[in-house]
Amino acid sequence: MIYDKKSLKADEFINHEEIIDTLEYADKHKNDTVLLDEILAKAKPHWKDGKLDCKGLNHREASVLLATELPEYHEKIINLAKEIKQAFYGNRIVLFAPLYLSNYCVNGCLYCPYHVVNKTIPRKKLTQEEIRNEVIALQDMGHKRLAIEAGEDPKNNPIEYILESIDTIYNVHHKNGAIRRVNVNIAATSVEEYKMLKDAEIGTYILFQETYHKEGYKALHPYGPKSDYDYHTEAMDRAMDGGIDDVGLGVLFGLDKYRYEFAGLLMHAEHLEAVHGVGPHTISFPRVKPADDIDPDKFNNGIADEIFERIIACARIAVPYTGMIISTRESENVRRSALEMGISQISGGSRTSVGGYTEDVRPHDTEQFDVSDQRTLDEVVRWLMECGYIPSFCTACYRAGRTGDRFMSLCKSGQIQNCCHPNALLTLREYLDDYASKETYDIGMKMIMDELGNIPNLSVREKTKGFLESIDGGSRDFRF
Repeated sequence: MIYDKKSLKADEFINHEEIIDTLEYADKHKNDTVLLDEILAKAKPHWKDGKLDCKGLNHREASVLLATELPEYHEKIINLAKEIKQAFYGNRIVLFAPLYLSNYCVNGCLYCPYHVVNKTIPRKKLTQEEIRNEVIALQDMGHKRLAIEAGEDPKNNPIEYILESIDTIYNVHHKNGAIRRVNVNIAATSVEEYKMLKDAEIGTYILFQETYHKEGYKALHPYGPKSDYDYHTEAMDRAMDGGIDDVGLGVLFGLDKYRYEFAGLLMHAEHLEAVHGVGPHTISFPRVKPADDIDPDKFNNGIADEIFERIIACARIAVPYTGMIISTRESENVRRSALEMGISQISGGSRTSVGGYTEDVRPHDTEQFDVSDQRTLDEVVRWLMECGYIPSFCTACYRAGRTGDRFMSLCKSGQIQNCCHPNALLTLREYLDDYASKETYDIGMKMIMDELGNIPNLSVREKTKGFLESIDGGSRDFRF
């Protein structure tokens, strides 16, 4: 099989022989300081003619960085990742929450407690009224952006159920609450059903590959529709053919060798760029975690926090334009380090059980995975500000049609910050007025006043001040 990033066949754009050659190349050159310096210099961001110029790296170059054993280069990699993240995303961190609709599933995934053989986990599917109550609970926290999750079950979770649920979510308006963006994480499907999701005005379509190692994938998915590696791996092409131009990639680190997964992940991003002219809108970085009948140790591929953080840093250098996500699977300490390395979106106040947000006490019986960071959204918002980050609830680009190549052209040039920075301040002010504790409110108001001065365009700064005054007067939903 020949490697071809423009091919639409999974075995050709995620080519096993190319990954093996890449890993051998990385091992051969991992301590080659001349090459390492060349790679770092290529990836360094700089401004040219008023636009940000940052080329990123291909999968081979990035794999060399990940493989290096030289401590001084580990430090250089971390510092460059920080520089790139600051250039593209500044100090903003976007917040979201997952919403689990159903844990009915017909697949046999060995790493997920929702697999059909598990008879100990209670099965539950939310009614539309229950979804409405969950959304109200999330709105009362302050959330504006959700990622809906559901197991693969054509009988219990057909596309009609997903579409009806999206409509319900968008139509719940409680007090000043509104969900302005619904991202969707459901099983690989057809072009026709992706068109339906596009028509339902979803944000990003998210699908984790789990593992790019085809033989390992087959072993981990012994039965069910998800066992078809090619159909699953080629899903993003069908989604884009269906009109969804914002897609989110991810692997489940710990299932297979991390360097193999890293190379495959970047090859997938390169494929989307080559075929569709736009790379992934987001890349997620989950690790295998304990769950109802899941023991991560049995996979024998767990990675230490230090390696995990270096993966994130190398990914930020390779795909500088892409939003990068870490969830509450990870602890507060790991999330703190990951933010510095390149993460730009995090979940907060998450519950991974079906119907968990309406419960006073966090339920564990239907959780997909253990939540390590169990702080409230308010605690996460305050923590971010204390760390120097602006918590952002912004959904403006999606709602203004700045998606796909339109978003990427703005992001790659650095011009997106002319929208994102003021939008972050506006949505933060909404959160402070409507949901924050007194302590969080005080810290946030000071941050907004300080950050106003960092808006370089004077007219945008003055317009932002006017919007902030209108928010103080009770108006909502301003955006650039």
